[in-house]
Amino acid sequence: MIPTGFPPAEEIARLSAGMLLEVGAVHFNAAEPFTLASGLPSPTYIDCRRLISFPRLRATLMDFLTVTVMRDAGFEAFDIVAGGETAGIPFAAMVAERMALPMAYVRKKPKGYGRNARIEGLMREGQRVLLIEDLTTDGGSKLSFVDAIRDTGATCAHTAVIFSYGIFPETVPTLEGHGVRLHALCTWWDVLAEARARAAFDAGTLREVESFLVSPRAWQDARRGDGGG
Repeated sequence: MIPTGFPPAEEIARLSAGMLLEVGAVHFNAAEPFTLASGLPSPTYIDCRRLISFPRLRATLMDFLTVTVMRDAGFEAFDIVAGGETAGIPFAAMVAERMALPMAYVRKKPKGYGRNARIEGLMREGQRVLLIEDLTTDGGSKLSFVDAIRDTGATCAHTAVIFSYGIFPETVPTLEGHGVRLHALCTWWDVLAEARARAAFDAGTLREVESFLVSPRAWQDARRGDGGG
C-alpha cells in the first residue's frame, strides 16, 4: 500500500532517531572510539542493517522513507527502485513494494563471470531510478552506484537513505555536483537530541559525541594516533 499521510519531516526525524536507539543500532563510545572504514576514529557508530530484524520498526521506517521521497521528489517521479549492494537491497525491495515499482540492485563491482554485470534485475534505457541505501557519510560511495545505473542509459537524480551523518559539509555538494539529490530520515544531530531526551547514554559520553559532531575532522586528527578500536 502506498503511504500518503504522515507526520512532518521534523517529527519523522525524531521518531526515526528513537527507533534506531530502541533497537540498539546506535553505539557511542568516547573512551574507546570505533574505527571507521576510512581508518579514522569515531565515538559514534550506527548499524542500520540491524533494522531488518524488527518488522514493526522496519515497516514504519520504510513508510517514512517512501512518503519522504514522494513529498520531496513527486508521486510519479520514478520508474524503478534500485538498492546498493548489500545493505540497500532489503530496504529497496520494501520501498519498491510500497511505491508499486519494479526493483533492481547494483553491485559494488562487476561479479567477474557470466555477464559480468553490475545491475541485477531489469533496468531499461530512459527509466528514472531511485537509488536506496541504508546510510550515507560524505556521499562519495553513492557515486559509483549512480554511474553504474547511468551506464545502462537510465537516469538517477535521487538517492534516499534512512540515515545521513549530517556532519560533513561536502556531502550535499558532492552529490549535487553529480546531479543527485539526497533524501534522509534523520542525522546524528537528531539521534543525539533523542539520546539526551531519553538519557540513553551518560552525560560525559554525550558531550564527547557532540564535540565530534561539531568538528569531526578536528576530533579525528587529535586522536589519529591513539589506536582506538
